[in-house]
Amino acid sequence: SLFCLLLLWFTNSLFFSFPAAIQVQITPTQGEISVGESKFFLCEVVGDAKDIDWFAPSGEKILPNRPDIIVSRTDEATATLTIYHANVDSAGIYKCVARSGDKEAQATVQVKIFQKITFDSAPSPQEFNEGDDADIVCDVVSSPPPAIIWKHKGSRIQVAKDVRYKIMDNGHLLIRGIKKIDEGMYNCEARIMARGEIDFRMIKVIVNVLPTIRARLSEVNATADIASSALLACDADGFPEPSVTWTHNNVVLETGDKYTLSDDGSELLIKSVKKVDEGDYTCIAKNKAGEKSEEVSLNVFVRPRITYLNNQTASEFDEQVTLTCEASGDPTPAISWSFQNRVFTEGEQSLDRNIVVRSHARVSSLTLKNILFTYAGEYLCTATNSIGRDNKHMYLEVRYAPKILGTVTVYTWEGNAANISCEAEAHPGASVVWSRDGLQLPSANTTNVKVYNTPTISYLEITPDSQYNFGTYNCTATNAMGSESKEFVLIQADVPSSPEIELVEPFSSTAVVSFEEPDSMGGVPIIKYRVEWRLPGQDWTGKEYHADDEMTTITIVGLKPETTYEIKMSAINGKGEGESSPATTFTTQPVRKYPFPPPRCSPPWEPTAPKLVVKVQGRGNTLKVNWIKQDDGGSPIKHYLVRYKAKHVSDWKPEIRVPHNSEYVTLSGLDWNTEYEIHVVAENQQGKSEPGVISYRTASDPTTIPDDAGARSAMGTGAIVGILIVVFFLLLVGVDVTCYFLNKCGLLMCIAVNFCGKAGPGAKSKDMEEGQAAFTKDESKEPIVEVRTEEEQTPNQGGGPTEPNETTPLTGPEPAAADATSPVVNLLPSTATNSVAGSVSAAQSSPASDGGVLTAKAPPRNSPAAARSGPLNANAQPDVGPLVDLSDAPKAPPSSDPTPLVPEPLSPAPASAEGPQSQRDPVKAPSSSSSSSQNKDSQVDGPAEDAPSVLCTDPTAPAHNEYERHPSSAPRPRQPGKTVKADGTEGETEVKNATAEVKTVPNEAPQANGNESKA
Repeated sequence: SLFCLLLLWFTNSLFFSFPAAIQVQITPTQGEISVGESKFFLCEVVGDAKDIDWFAPSGEKILPNRPDIIVSRTDEATATLTIYHANVDSAGIYKCVARSGDKEAQATVQVKIFQKITFDSAPSPQEFNEGDDADIVCDVVSSPPPAIIWKHKGSRIQVAKDVRYKIMDNGHLLIRGIKKIDEGMYNCEARIMARGEIDFRMIKVIVNVLPTIRARLSEVNATADIASSALLACDADGFPEPSVTWTHNNVVLETGDKYTLSDDGSELLIKSVKKVDEGDYTCIAKNKAGEKSEEVSLNVFVRPRITYLNNQTASEFDEQVTLTCEASGDPTPAISWSFQNRVFTEGEQSLDRNIVVRSHARVSSLTLKNILFTYAGEYLCTATNSIGRDNKHMYLEVRYAPKILGTVTVYTWEGNAANISCEAEAHPGASVVWSRDGLQLPSANTTNVKVYNTPTISYLEITPDSQYNFGTYNCTATNAMGSESKEFVLIQADVPSSPEIELVEPFSSTAVVSFEEPDSMGGVPIIKYRVEWRLPGQDWTGKEYHADDEMTTITIVGLKPETTYEIKMSAINGKGEGESSPATTFTTQPVRKYPFPPPRCSPPWEPTAPKLVVKVQGRGNTLKVNWIKQDDGGSPIKHYLVRYKAKHVSDWKPEIRVPHNSEYVTLSGLDWNTEYEIHVVAENQQGKSEPGVISYRTASDPTTIPDDAGARSAMGTGAIVGILIVVFFLLLVGVDVTCYFLNKCGLLMCIAVNFCGKAGPGAKSKDMEEGQAAFTKDESKEPIVEVRTEEEQTPNQGGGPTEPNETTPLTGPEPAAADATSPVVNLLPSTATNSVAGSVSAAQSSPASDGGVLTAKAPPRNSPAAARSGPLNANAQPDVGPLVDLSDAPKAPPSSDPTPLVPEPLSPAPASAEGPQSQRDPVKAPSSSSSSSQNKDSQVDGPAEDAPSVLCTDPTAPAHNEYERHPSSAPRPRQPGKTVKADGTEGETEVKNATAEVKTVPNEAPQANGNESKA
C-alpha cells in the first residue's frame, strides 16, 4: 500500500509540473467529392486547445463568411469544414491547426474532386436533311474523360466496317450522307472503367426528305367564255409531309369565288375561265427540309364565232359579186368557204380567175366574177382554230334564163311506158311546153302521151304502140329572163349482148366469177344477171343475181369439192334476156387443209375465226364475251353468230345473231358455278368461219350456305320427300276405300274375297273350268251366255226372260234334277266391240255342269220379275239363237241391238230342304227392255252356303274369261290374268277361285235411259 501511495504522488507531481501535448485528427482522413456534391470534414483535438482553424489548399485561412466552404466550431474540441457544391477548384489539401499557448498541432486531409458522367448536351430528337453529313450531338463530361460507345438498332456501330460512320474526338457521331434508312433511335453510352461507372442517353434521329414535286400536266388548255373550269394539279412528296401552295403573278392563291384548293393543296380549280386567267401558275411544296416549286402553264383559248355574214343577189353574167365573212376567236381563226362539195381557201380558186378568196385578220371575202347560174346556192363560211369551229350559211341568189337538163335519148319498146324528163333550171321558175312536129302535146289525137309537171321537172310519158311513136320531141322552157328549147329522142330498145366471163376463181364449195359488162346494154339498164352451171353433160342449174352498179363479180355457192363444172352468163334488161356467153370450164378445189389465209392470188374467202375474251360482270353469273375480228377473207363481215351451252349438257342455247359492227355480246342469267362453252362464228358473203371457242366458269352462288347447313338442308329435303310419299299412300288408300264401298272393286275388295270368301270343292271348280272354257271357245266371236230355265221349256221363245230386281228372291222351289236337254234361252251379247262378262256358278251335283253347258235358274213365272217380263219383251232381240251346247257348239252371231248390263246386289239364298237340287242358286236373266232393268248384269249364284256375303269383283272390268277352248275342242286353262274380249284380244284380269261369280258388262254399250251403269 505504501508503494501505491508513492506512485500516485509521483504521477500527480509529474502531470502538474509539465504541460499536456495537443493532438489533432481529421475524419474522414481523405475525401473524394463528385462535382456538384457537398461534403464535410470533422477536425477533433485531443488536449486543451484555444483555437482550431482550417486552412485552404492555397494556405489561406478559411474565413467563416465564404459561401462555398464553411468552418464551424461545435464545441471546444471540434471544428467542422463543410464544402458545398464542390467544383474542380475545391480540390486540394486542407489543413486543420489547433493552438494552445505556444503549443500547436495540425492534421491534413486531401480532398479530391471528380466529375461523374454527365450529359451536358444530348438532345432528342435531332433532325437532319437527307444527304447531309449528320453530326449527332452527345456531349459527356466526367473525370477522367469517359469512353463513348454508339449503338443503333441494338447493335454497336462498327466504325471500322462502315466508312459512313465516325465517332468524333468530342464523342459526337458523324454520319456521312445520311439517308432515310438511317432514321431511328441511337444509344450514346459513356463509360469510366476506373470506377465502373456507365450511363447512356437515347437519341432519336429524324431524317427529313426534301420535297419532290411533279406537275400532272405542264400545260393545261381551257376554253374561255363557256363557263368551263380548269384544273391545275401537282403531286408533292417528302418527309415530313410538305404543304402545297399556289401562286400566280407572285400572289398566293386562296380558296374563294374564283379559286378552289383541295384539302392538301395539290389541286387548284379555276372557275369560269376567262382570257385574263392565262399565264403561269407556281406550285410550291415546302417542309423542314426545304421547298421545291413547279410551273404549270394555263393556256386559255376562245372558240371561233362568226360575227358577220349576209345573203347576196346577182344576175347571170354580172361582172362580179363579193361575199364577206367576219369571225372572232383566240387563236385567230382561219376562215374558209365551201360551196356544194368544193372548199375555197386563200388565193385564186380557178384557172380562169373567176373565183378569188382574200383574208385579212379576222375577215375573209369570196369574190365571184362573171356570174354564172351555177354559182347560185348556199355558201358555207367556216371559222376554225385549235379548239373549235363555227360555221354559218348564206345564200347567193342568181337570176338566170332557163337551162334545160336531162338525158336526150330515152330507150323503150312497144307497150312499155317511157318518161322523157325535161328538167328546167331557172330563176325565177319557168313554164314548160312539149311539142312534136310543131304540135303541142298532149293533143286530142294522142291518147298514149301524157304530161306530168313538178316545180322543176316536166315529164312526158309515152307508151309506144307503133314505130310512129319513136322519134324526136321538143321541150321549151320560158321565164322572165328568157327561154330555151331542147330536142329529146325516143329510141327502140333491144336486149343486151352477152357479158364476157374473164375469170372463174374456184374454191372448195364456191366460185367467184369475174366478168365484163355487155358491150351493148340495149338502151336500157341491166337489172339482172343469170348465171348457169352444170356438170358436163347434165342439165344447167341457174340463178339470177340483182345487178348493182359497177358489179363485176358474182359468187356461186353449193358446189362440190374437186368437181369440174361448166358455167355461162347472160344479162337481162327490161326488154328481155340476151344471149348467153360461151361456156367456161373450171374445177373446184379440195377442202382446205392449209393455214389461213390460203395461198391464192386474191380474195374473197371465208373469214377466220375471231379471237374471244371473256370478262365477268355483275355478281358473277353474267359474262361479257368480246371478240377481235381477224381476217375477213376479203369480203365484209355480214354478222356474227353466237351460241353457248353449259358443258355438262348437250343442247345449245338459241343462236344469237349480232350485227357486223358489234364487238361483244353479254350473256346474263347464267347458272352459278357452271362451265360454259361459247362459240362465235363470223360470216361474210363467202360463208362462215370456223368458230372461235372459249370456255369459262361462272362464279359460285354468293347465297350458297356452308356444307353443314347444306347437309341439314339435304336432310330436310329427304324428310319432305318421305312426307309426300306418305301423303300419296294415304291418298291411294282413300281412293281404294271409296272404290270398295261405291263400286265393289279395288285392293280391299280383293282382300275381302280372299280372306272372307271360301273356295268351292273340286267338282265345282271343274264345272266352272268346263263352263268357262265353253264360254270362251271361239275368241273371234262374241261370247254367248246361256240361261237355262226350269219352268220355261220353249227353246226359241219370242220374249226374253225377266230380270229380277232388288226385291226378287234369289232362291225358289226347284225340280229334283236338272235335265241336260232342258230348253234354254240364249242371251245375245252386246255389239262386237263391247265385251260381256257373266257371273257363273256351278252346283256341286248338277248333271248339267258335267255336260259343259252353262246353266242357271230363272224365277218362276208367277214371281214379280216374271210379271214384269211382258213389257220388257217389247225391246227384246227379234231373233234368239237356238239352244246350243257351249262345250262344242259355235256361238251365235252378235246382236245388232245390244243391251247393256249392270250388276245388281245379290241377296244370300236361304237353305232349302229339297236336297242338292234345292241348294242350287237361282239365275237372274237379263232383260232386253229399255226400262230401269235394262242396264243390269246377268248374275248366276253358286250354292248358298258357299256364296260370300259381298261381291269381290270389279263391276267396271271388261269380260274376264278365265279359260279358253283348245283347238281340239278340249277345254284347257288359259294363262292367269288374261281375258278374251269380244274382238278376240286378250286383256289383263285376276282369276279368283274363292268366288263363283263372273259378271258381264259391256264396255261401250249405249244407255237408253237414265238408269246408267254403276261402272
